[in-house]
Amino acid sequence: MDKTYPTFDICNLITNKLSNDLFNADRFHGYLLNNPPIKKVHKHSFYHLVYFTSGKGQHIIDFKSYPIEAGSIYFMRPGQVHRWEFESDVDGYVINFSATFFDQLGINSSMIDHFPFFNIFSSGQMLKLSESNRVNIVSIFEDILRELCENHHLAPTIIAADLLRLFVLSSREMDAEMPIFAKTNYNSLLFKQFLDLIEENFKELRLPKDYAALLYITSNHLNFICKDQINMSSGEIIRNRILLEAKRMLVNVELSVAAIAIDLNFFDTSYFIKFFKKYTQFTPEAFRKQYYNKS
Repeated sequence: MDKTYPTFDICNLITNKLSNDLFNADRFHGYLLNNPPIKKVHKHSFYHLVYFTSGKGQHIIDFKSYPIEAGSIYFMRPGQVHRWEFESDVDGYVINFSATFFDQLGINSSMIDHFPFFNIFSSGQMLKLSESNRVNIVSIFEDILRELCENHHLAPTIIAADLLRLFVLSSREMDAEMPIFAKTNYNSLLFKQFLDLIEENFKELRLPKDYAALLYITSNHLNFICKDQINMSSGEIIRNRILLEAKRMLVNVELSVAAIAIDLNFFDTSYFIKFFKKYTQFTPEAFRKQYYNKS
C-alpha cells in the first residue's frame, strides 16, 4: 500500500459538477471508476457524503471502522483521513461540496454546524437509515443528479434546498440516537463554540483555561458543560483533537516524527513520543507500522 496520501480538491474530481466547481454529485459506482485514487487512503478539502444502496465492506474514518451496507450514509468534514475496504461491488450516491457552496447563494454556511453529523466526533458520522426514510433519501439524490444534468436556471439554489432537506431528514433520525446534538440550550451553544475554537487553535492552545477565557466563562464552567454534553472533560476533548491530528500526520511516512512534533508545537520530540504513547499505548512509529500492516 502506498504510504503517502493525497488531499483531493473538489475541482480535481471527474464527476457531474456545477460550473463554479463548488458542488458535484454522482452515482458511487461511476465515481469510483472515474476517480480510482479514492480507493486508497486520502483526505478532502471539502465536505463529503456517501449513501450506499448496495455492497459490503468497511469505511475507515479517522482510524475508526464502520460497516458499508445498504442504507448506510456517511458525512465527512474537510480534512478527515479515510479509506474504503470493499468486499463486493458497491453502488449508491456521492456528494461533495465546498465550504463556501452555501455562502455564494446567500445562505450562511455556519448552519452546517447545527447538524450532528458534521461535528468532530466521528461516532456521529455514520447513520443506518430506516427503511421508511431510504425512499426519500434516494429521491433527493436523484433530483440533485437531474438538476446537475439539465442545468436549468437557478439549479444551484434548488440543489442547495435539496441538500438541506437531506440533512434535515438524516438529522431527525440521528437526534434520536444522539440527543446531545439536538439540544439548543445555552450550554449546548457554548459547547459547539468550544469545539469550533479547538478546531481553530488546538496547535497553539492546550489548556482548558485558554478556551474558557475566549468563551468568557470559568474553567470549571467549561468542564461542567463538557461533562454535561458528552461526559468528557474539556481537557480530554482538547487532547483527543491533538492526538487525532498526530495520527493523521503519521499515516504519511514522508513526515518524520520530529517534523510532526514541531508542527504540533511539541518542541521536544521525546516529549511528543511520551505524550502519544501515554494515550494510545503506541509509539508514533509503532502506530504508523500497525496502521499499514492492517491495511
